[in-house]
Amino acid sequence: MPVLLRDQPWGLQVIEYVVFKCYPHHRINRMAWHQGGILFLTYLAYTCYHMTRKPISVVKSVLSPNCSTLSPPLTVVINSSNQDTWCAWAPFDTADAPALLGMLDSTFLFAYAAAMFLSGFIAERVNLRYFLAFGMIASGISCYLFGIARPYNIHSLWYFVLVQAIGGVFQTSGWPGVVTVVGNWFGKGKRGLIFGIWNSHTSLGNILGSLIAAQFVESDWGLSLMIPGVIMGFAGFIIFLFLAPNPIDIGCAPPLSPWYRKLDATHSSDEGSGADDTEHLYNNVEDRLTYRCAYREQVDVDDLENLRSETSPILPRHRHVQEPHRGNAIGFIGAMTIPGVMEYSLSLFFAKFVSYTFLYWLPLYIVASTTYSASLGADVSVLFDVGGIAGAIVAGVLSDYSGMSALICAVMLGFAVPVLFLYDYIGSSGLGSSIVLLLIAGAFVNGPYALITTVVSAELGTHPSLGDNSKALATVTAIIDGTGSIGAAIGPLLAGLVSRWAGWHNVFYMLMIANMLALLLLLRLVYKDIQVYRRRRRAV
Repeated sequence: MPVLLRDQPWGLQVIEYVVFKCYPHHRINRMAWHQGGILFLTYLAYTCYHMTRKPISVVKSVLSPNCSTLSPPLTVVINSSNQDTWCAWAPFDTADAPALLGMLDSTFLFAYAAAMFLSGFIAERVNLRYFLAFGMIASGISCYLFGIARPYNIHSLWYFVLVQAIGGVFQTSGWPGVVTVVGNWFGKGKRGLIFGIWNSHTSLGNILGSLIAAQFVESDWGLSLMIPGVIMGFAGFIIFLFLAPNPIDIGCAPPLSPWYRKLDATHSSDEGSGADDTEHLYNNVEDRLTYRCAYREQVDVDDLENLRSETSPILPRHRHVQEPHRGNAIGFIGAMTIPGVMEYSLSLFFAKFVSYTFLYWLPLYIVASTTYSASLGADVSVLFDVGGIAGAIVAGVLSDYSGMSALICAVMLGFAVPVLFLYDYIGSSGLGSSIVLLLIAGAFVNGPYALITTVVSAELGTHPSLGDNSKALATVTAIIDGTGSIGAAIGPLLAGLVSRWAGWHNVFYMLMIANMLALLLLLRLVYKDIQVYRRRRRAV
């Protein structure tokens, strides 16, 4: 009978017990099954994070007085302060509504950016199952609180600002948490393809958030936020029940450890022998755990106790011998000195500047520049995220094939500039041109953003210059994404101000300049990629 580990999530304990009872003599590769579960759970988690960020961009079209294209519902309660624009919602029922709505976006994003650096520091030092579950439930509550302003008739600007700030803080639990969990479970082989497909959760979350919000935006905009909030909280409970943040938590050695490579090499050189014939080759703790995880259900708790070193103030554990393959958590200064971290961080600043401006303003821009309704504008805006899914996968595959992440990012950023120019001038001329240009723009804008926040962050978080201090993945991820999030906060704020005072054409010029700056910041790394490629060609 398998030993159910004390630190193993309750849901996994039930699954392991049932599987052993049903298949007591069947050999199951537990590591492969758990890796599949980790991809699903982390994908679900970050899809929900973005699903709760997106609805506010859809709801803007009915909060502000720019709603002449909408048809009023059958029953409308008109306040004395809102006689002319039935669909506006105080305090956003004035000519300054774009600036006020932009302030809400920036409140969320500045809180997110500021808290991200602390979140990465915490994520390296606590149990990520509790960290993610708590962050998701709290994020769901904050999204729900924004939505209840509709049934409870709340019109205080400071209420909306406070809810957005709280939501921004708790949302920072997502990215460092999921990237670190995936990094713990997977090696470097085909990382770009895995991360490229996995990173589609960002776009899928935006799509689901838009579609859910669009269903209720014209009848009861509060439900556009309350329903995603409830879904987010339920998903957080699933994470609490089933997520194992590290292979050690289920009795396996991490795939990055040399013992997995030794196991693979032994089996490839001795394929004729059975698996049972190789167990005697593994004499130390890591060898035994690796073998038993990959080829048996039984786990020796004494071996696990000797291997584990991670301790958590959230989940008390015994004190153990230090785990040799994980090392100590690195500080911010040490992480910032890793080659490439600063360049990619600053480039992501401008990449997210553009991406998040589209995230928060695209549905309203479509409604303002066309005759589409709020729900149709929300549906059309999801095409940008559909293109983003394709762009992330293509960027990941090209990164695996070439190993030149900086060059790939620079090329895609360069192509994004003329595409944005074309969308600005002809995108609103017809539905067909809008669809094509949004798909292409989404691919070129979100491709570099996805590559930097996944593949590049994972590579830099395990950089050879770290030496024994190998626990830097969450810290490096937080530095890169936190810096990018400052740009994400500034972009929507400036978009609201520029669109109010200078028009939407100038908003697009601003986005094109930001893309060019993101490209320029990568030039040194692009040159380095080309030099490495030339040396490889000469060696061949």
